[in-house]
Amino acid sequence: MRRWSEVAEHLAATTRTSEKTRLLADYLRPLPPGELPIAAVFFAGRPFAQQDGRTTGLGWATIAQAVTQLAGTTAGALSEAYDRSSDLGIAVAAVLGRSTGPATLPRTTGPTPIEPPADAPSLLDVAAAYAAIEQAAGPVAKGALFARLLARCDPMTAKYVVKVLTGELRIGLREGLLEAAVAEAFDQPLSAVQRAGMLTGDVGATAQLARDDELATATLRLFQPLRFMLASPAEDAVEILQRLGPVVWVEDKYDGIRAQLHRVGDRVRLYSRDLHDVSGQFPEVVAGATGLSWDGILDGELLAYRDGAVLPFVALQRRLGRKAPSAAIQAEVPVIFVAFDVLALASAAEGLVRPGVLLPQLDRPLAERRQLLEALQLPLIGQGGLFGLSHLVSVDSIESLEQAYAAARARNNEGLMVKDPASPYSPGRRGLGWLKMKRALATIECVVIGVEGGHGKRHGVLSDYTFAVRDETSGTLVTIGKAYSGLTDAEIAEMTGWFEAHTVAQYGRYRTVEPTVVVEVAFDVIVRSNRHRSGFSLRFPRIVRLRPDKTPDEIDSVATVEAIWRGRQHGPEHLVTARAGNALEG
Repeated sequence: MRRWSEVAEHLAATTRTSEKTRLLADYLRPLPPGELPIAAVFFAGRPFAQQDGRTTGLGWATIAQAVTQLAGTTAGALSEAYDRSSDLGIAVAAVLGRSTGPATLPRTTGPTPIEPPADAPSLLDVAAAYAAIEQAAGPVAKGALFARLLARCDPMTAKYVVKVLTGELRIGLREGLLEAAVAEAFDQPLSAVQRAGMLTGDVGATAQLARDDELATATLRLFQPLRFMLASPAEDAVEILQRLGPVVWVEDKYDGIRAQLHRVGDRVRLYSRDLHDVSGQFPEVVAGATGLSWDGILDGELLAYRDGAVLPFVALQRRLGRKAPSAAIQAEVPVIFVAFDVLALASAAEGLVRPGVLLPQLDRPLAERRQLLEALQLPLIGQGGLFGLSHLVSVDSIESLEQAYAAARARNNEGLMVKDPASPYSPGRRGLGWLKMKRALATIECVVIGVEGGHGKRHGVLSDYTFAVRDETSGTLVTIGKAYSGLTDAEIAEMTGWFEAHTVAQYGRYRTVEPTVVVEVAFDVIVRSNRHRSGFSLRFPRIVRLRPDKTPDEIDSVATVEAIWRGRQHGPEHLVTARAGNALEG
């Protein structure tokens, strides 16, 4: 692991893409078979393969306790180091690097990590430790295993053990560059490496196949979730038709959670966008998919749905994270699965190619995949089932696209998905075959009351802004949201100096500041919420611009926000409700 960490340091310090690729390829090429997949997965910034779904469950408090014990330092040392770097791995290395040794360290944890220990962990050791931490029950057992691993590491190795474990590698290593390095290391076509990576969802397995010259054998497997195809953002109808036209397909962009449904026989599983198994959270959908006549993988959206209407996302949130929702919560927030794509399929007549292996449909045009989807005869809502098909129409003009967008917003959906009917399905890619057409619902003017240091490339600047509107009844400022996007790097750097000079109080990484800076904030959805003192919460807030021409007396009020919310809920658009006949097919 020490050698892996040294390579990671070199990659982080290298800006040229070609040099990064060469360094990484040279490292991967001679690795033994057992270490190659581990090294590749770690360079993807994960302790486990993306399609694996496991997490270590190791939180900040457990990490901090282990580091404090190892270093024999005060409880606040790690927090102070993190405030300086905004990077937990760097903070851990800093604390361990100046350690004088542990005060009371169990013998099983090994020597103090000031110099490289004699029993420094290998890649296999670190992978085994991550797996053991994932299996351990409770923070005490997890923390003990983590402490034993760190005790075998010098500060640099500890830095990268933590970075990989927390998924915050941050060495400028994009997925495409890692694939290019695998291709160069084993003299394979980049396109073949990319194809295998899409099918397996596992860069470690892909590296093994590349080394063994077996990339062509990569295939989909049931109950190993595939990465989702992504859409690029676009707002302008003219631009969209120029990219995808002259004829495009449009679907409502639903306000739910993306999900993948895998089914063979009576076994059904649901996977979220981050490839975690969420089947237990939606047992009614799982039960509704059993006993069907097909085996395959569908892409779709989980929606809260009651009495023929799609409910707002805030309602669906009540279902998220519940491993075994009660009958009462299922009745209160019913859920359906809206399908819009087929990724793999094998009919009962054809049977499976091999147990657990299906026929991929990714290369078929979307138009053909939609025909396959419609032929499945899913048990639809309105017919006693829990499935729907995405509402799909074909448009061929700017006017018809704008009309479709307005109709989707009138149904309380976020906007449109605009797709090329000839496009293949590209897992994990954000290309131009799919575009998402979204526009801000409105903008409001707020005042910044708090700021926080950024992460990654924005480490060292204050880039996360908490903002407020005015409660006219009490005359006080009440929070309504937080945003960290929209301003340029130059603007953020300039405002950092101002906020540092006008800090009222500091609490770790967070500063309260003089409520003087006015910003214009855009958002897509507004909902009632107890999360903020205003009583409202904004979905997808972003800063449109600084408003130096405005004073804090001119910011918007809670009454203005409520008027926007009421207009969205009860205005003319609300007359077209999200009924089964127009929001969903079925």
